[in-house]
Amino acid sequence: MSVEVKSEPSTFHPIPQEAFDWYDEYAHGFIDRRTFLARLSTIATATLTMGVLLSTLMPDYVAAEQVSFNDPEIKASYATFPSPQGHGEGRGYLVAPSGLSGKAPVVLVIHENRGLNPYIKDVARRLAKAGFVALAPDALHPVGGYPGNDDEGRSLQRSLDRVKIEQDFIAAAKYLKSHDSSNGKLGAVGFCFGGYVVNMLAAVIPDTLNAGVPFYGTPAAKELRKNIKAPLLIQLAELDGRVNSSWPEYEADLKANGSDYTMHMYANANHGFHNDSTGRYDPENAELAWNRTLEFFKKHLP
Repeated sequence: MSVEVKSEPSTFHPIPQEAFDWYDEYAHGFIDRRTFLARLSTIATATLTMGVLLSTLMPDYVAAEQVSFNDPEIKASYATFPSPQGHGEGRGYLVAPSGLSGKAPVVLVIHENRGLNPYIKDVARRLAKAGFVALAPDALHPVGGYPGNDDEGRSLQRSLDRVKIEQDFIAAAKYLKSHDSSNGKLGAVGFCFGGYVVNMLAAVIPDTLNAGVPFYGTPAAKELRKNIKAPLLIQLAELDGRVNSSWPEYEADLKANGSDYTMHMYANANHGFHNDSTGRYDPENAELAWNRTLEFFKKHLP
């Protein structure tokens, strides 16, 4: 067990911090769009216009793509799986290294609170480029899948039964671990809501998950944390007060349980710093966190 809280390299953001904080509130449903825009208008200037603020804060998925779906080193498709305790059936984006022969470690990729958007699909492709078989389920499959924009995606995800969504991800984890291409070692990486799901999977299916990497995710229910067996690589952002407020208690429970965990706190980074489609993206910290993620999976999913 180890904890790292030293400062990490970071990128200066020219936009005032409160704008990022307001975007976080908006993205997580604490304020509506009208309130978000009204707050932004209070810091807009002749040079820092509303257009500049919105173009920086709102996602631009096309510009952020790192691995093309046409990349010859990967093979992407879609897979459905049974989810009897959830919505009956789940569906996800399945990506494997091209020409894969034999078995490989498998990684579940878990999206934020808005469905399977292009950023998360790109993360799955990055994992396939690194030699893993990745599955990124879409919690919005029961209502037609990710609708093409985050606002509607958030609304759709809020409309679904949270317990059934969690069961869909549990079913996805079990499906992926038993997949024909799986070597029997399952990892999971998730972001925001997906980070919570990684923590939840570690606590609810401890004999299924072999390694977990939650990015800025809240912990599972307190009574479940004693069940955690998988090693965890916990990635937190220094400026993410909302999620970080849950860390001291979670850390105390992990210590009491003798859990194998490492926490990295990324200095001057915002919630969502790995997401390269918005202004919260911190390239240096994101690359460092991603390299740590790959090394962690290579270690624990041989």
